[in-house]
Amino acid sequence: MLSPKEKYRYDRQIKLNGIGLEGQEKIKNSSVLVIGAGGLGCPVLMYLAGAGVGKIGIVDADTINETNLHRQVLFSVSDIGNNKAFAARDLLTKKNPEIEITAYPKMLDNKLALELFPEYTIIVDATDNFSTRYLINDVCILNNKPFVFASLFKTEGQLSVFNYKNGPTYRCLFPSPPVSSESCEDVGVNGILCGIIGTKQANEVLKMISGLGDVMSGKLEIYDSMTNHSTLINISSGSELFRLTEEEIINFDYQFFCGEHENRFALSLDELKKIILTDKFQIVDIRQDWEEPKLQLESKFEIPLQQLENADKKLDPEIKTIVVCKYGNRSKIGAEF
Repeated sequence: MLSPKEKYRYDRQIKLNGIGLEGQEKIKNSSVLVIGAGGLGCPVLMYLAGAGVGKIGIVDADTINETNLHRQVLFSVSDIGNNKAFAARDLLTKKNPEIEITAYPKMLDNKLALELFPEYTIIVDATDNFSTRYLINDVCILNNKPFVFASLFKTEGQLSVFNYKNGPTYRCLFPSPPVSSESCEDVGVNGILCGIIGTKQANEVLKMISGLGDVMSGKLEIYDSMTNHSTLINISSGSELFRLTEEEIINFDYQFFCGEHENRFALSLDELKKIILTDKFQIVDIRQDWEEPKLQLESKFEIPLQQLENADKKLDPEIKTIVVCKYGNRSKIGAEF
């Protein structure tokens, strides 16, 4: 039952046709697990908490840094260095102390997914990598849970709902992992797009809970934020559902499946020290001009990734080339180039 305070808080929502007191009680009694509290997760969490979803879980092992702030709207400068799941929980609890919010400051892995998913009604994918999406998909199928998918690339977003009432799954759309090694760190992302697509994800959650509207099951929306144009693509269920047992999920290497382990160009710090001491080399720093700290090394070239194709004349093809960036994603692309 809703308390008088809850009836007053959600008054504008309760007045909507099809919601009413019964619909608001459904929202109060629902539970949603959000994987990721970044650009997508922040608007999802903000609106689900505002709507009165009774139990919300937040999974994120990452800490907040200044580059997050242009799009991750739950955080401020004072949160830099703090864990995203804890920071989001603390802010949302102030916004709505009537609901239960649990923070899991961990990276989602096979074991944690199998432990957490049975506790929640709906799973929201607010991640940024393929291996986690396949893991979410497989554990949702095992536990018969729908999950709301979204992804972002530069100024374009994608949205769908998978495994809803035995509808198509993520593996129906992508039977094999897509070929991509670029992240928003590499190519950038429109911060406002995060809000648009994340809000759409929250909307899908509320539609499933309330039973209102047309859920985005069996459809993929591709949204272009520069033209405000959306394209809908129908998704058909595979001829045979790919279903893993709990034991198979525990032993499935999702990173290997998605090619995220493979990096034949990577150097350890010890290997780098050995090269610097014993061999001729040239270092190519492919970060942007404004990125710090600068490398204080000889034989160094500062060539942003986007300009590598014009750098042939600067580099000596006869000696070893070491490519450097902040996290390694751009370096891998540069080394392959």
